[in-house]
Amino acid sequence: MEEPAAFERLVYKNASNFHYMKICLVLENGSRNIEAAQFKQLIVSGLRQLYGEVGAAFPFDLLKFDPGTLTGILRVYNSGLVKLWSALTLIGSYQNELCAVRVTQVSPFLLALSGNSRELELDQASPTGEKLLLT
Repeated sequence: MEEPAAFERLVYKNASNFHYMKICLVLENGSRNIEAAQFKQLIVSGLRQLYGEVGAAFPFDLLKFDPGTLTGILRVYNSGLVKLWSALTLIGSYQNELCAVRVTQVSPFLLALSGNSRELELDQASPTGEKLLLT
């Protein structure tokens, strides 16, 4: 007599090894000309301040940086997400100027950072003829 087929259920919490973060640097006195290398160095120094030299060697990648808006996209291993996020939160100055790093989006999928539903504009016009902006 044949045995019934075995059923095995696999559940993955997160199939991705990475998380992606969209962050923005906010300077007290407006924007400056900052290059991608300087932006990454700011993050490394934040890691060094919080976690020491070992923390400064923490692996993360700056995938994209827009110097006009001071916005960047970071890639970090899942195991280091909280460590990186905490270091970003505690960054308070850049070249003796007060600043803050805002984490605007986090996702295990890079594609999810391509849009932001909080800034979605509809193509439909309101009865008064103006564009609608969802907030």
